[in-house]
Amino acid sequence: MSRTIRELQRRRRAAESGSIPSGRGGSLSVCLVYPNRYYTAMSSLGFQAVYRLFNDQPDVVCERAFLPDKDELVEYEKSGTTLLSLESGRPVSDFDVIAFSISFEPDFINIPRILKLARIPELTSERDRSCPLLIAGGAACFINPEPVALLFDLFAIGEGETLIPLLTALLCSSLGQQRSELLAAAAELPGIYVPIVPVAPAVRRMAAAPDAPPSCSVVLTDDTEFSNMYLVEVSRGCPRGCRFCAAGFVWQPFRQQPLERLKQVCAEGLKLRSTIGLVGAAVSDHAHIEELSRFIVEQGGKVSLSSLRLDRLNSGMLDLLVKSGHKTVSLAPEGGSQRMRDMIRKNLTERQILDAVQMVAQAGILNLKLYFIIGLPGETDDDLRELVSLTTAIQSTVVEQARAHKRLGEITLSVNPFIPKPFTPLQWAGMCPLPELKCKVALLEKQLRPIANVRLKVEELQGCVLQSLLSRGGRELTPLIRLMADGLNLRKAAKILGLNPEARVTETFPLDAELPWDVLHTTDGERLKAEYREAMQIIGVRP
Repeated sequence: MSRTIRELQRRRRAAESGSIPSGRGGSLSVCLVYPNRYYTAMSSLGFQAVYRLFNDQPDVVCERAFLPDKDELVEYEKSGTTLLSLESGRPVSDFDVIAFSISFEPDFINIPRILKLARIPELTSERDRSCPLLIAGGAACFINPEPVALLFDLFAIGEGETLIPLLTALLCSSLGQQRSELLAAAAELPGIYVPIVPVAPAVRRMAAAPDAPPSCSVVLTDDTEFSNMYLVEVSRGCPRGCRFCAAGFVWQPFRQQPLERLKQVCAEGLKLRSTIGLVGAAVSDHAHIEELSRFIVEQGGKVSLSSLRLDRLNSGMLDLLVKSGHKTVSLAPEGGSQRMRDMIRKNLTERQILDAVQMVAQAGILNLKLYFIIGLPGETDDDLRELVSLTTAIQSTVVEQARAHKRLGEITLSVNPFIPKPFTPLQWAGMCPLPELKCKVALLEKQLRPIANVRLKVEELQGCVLQSLLSRGGRELTPLIRLMADGLNLRKAAKILGLNPEARVTETFPLDAELPWDVLHTTDGERLKAEYREAMQIIGVRP
């Protein structure tokens, strides 16, 4: 082991509180891997929750590993050190099971990199029983696992509270068994997808039990995006059903944690951090979110919300955010015009948006971050001009309040291209072609430039093409992922393989098309089609 790597690992462990001590006994050893760097991994509440769930199982000891940082990676390659776990510095390849927690499709590219560092063959077909069992779970996997299906022995499709106890019980009882027998048994478990076993019927996602306790921070460290917070999940799923978003269709049903339980968890969290970060896809839709926030403030803490719904804002909630020191509020109109908001079923009017902005500004929060999607199906330049007009009206509202508060604020427009996602009503729609997206961005830049105190931030477009490709693709993308893991960019890797990424991501699928993610089951198939037809009717398209 490199001395430099050993010292880095030691410093990371010393900076943490709450990690599971190394040296614990357990008949099954699991290395939990996040396919990105430590900072990103430890900012993920889902990753931390899975780490706790594995270690809560009898006879299981779970450690962690990550994609090395840039300088750390150079040291690994220079010294020839194999990838090591954080807790004990044990080679990742020595564990019984390597479990990947994958939240985002672009992280698929990091999986072959990690396997190479761990000296593990990338494809399941190249591995024998001397290799650890490779499993994967996380949001990206139970939306569409197919682009990386050839890299893993099995996938956990659904929520860890239900799946991890089932899976680890099988694995503990199957140690020493032939790999083929183990996988055949795993394929019989609910929510387990084994790529080499023919899928019939499609695998159903498993949800946590309704009374499952909330996920909350396990390991605290300053080396995360939320270093000053103790994170608590208040709800799971979303009741809104916006047509572009998986949260309202994949994480079902919408579940809210009981208020008294949340108060207990938050009270414990305040012993460790002064700010409680309330997490969920629809935090402000929790029936008691204001009461919970008031409890946190009354206990001497501060509250931070991962999202705010425009039509759920009120003066009481804003007062609590001000007392918690908030200088910026993030709001998500999503569609720049009423036509686009209706098409995605955002259920927001311009009046509601402006009323919410005025309420926020009156409370003294003068910095706004506004999320918009461009390139939605049927979007025209007129829709973009309405986005500019809406921004102008928002800016005027903020400036008026700024005079009363005698200070200026800044409005940041975070603009992201539409990326069609599996298991949403817009899964059949194609992404807007890259040249058109560039023209749309240029139009916005030109028209927003004269508006004072407004800043435009656009997601990198080529990266969105990759994300869309990985979201909608199948096993044919595995060679592309491996080439990109070796350092080639999307364009070069696609050229070698004879792929046309832009043609693929802009393709509109027929409603009766077989889709790569059909290996997974949805109870909402007819609803998704009905929502898609209604969306297309709004923009004058017959699917």
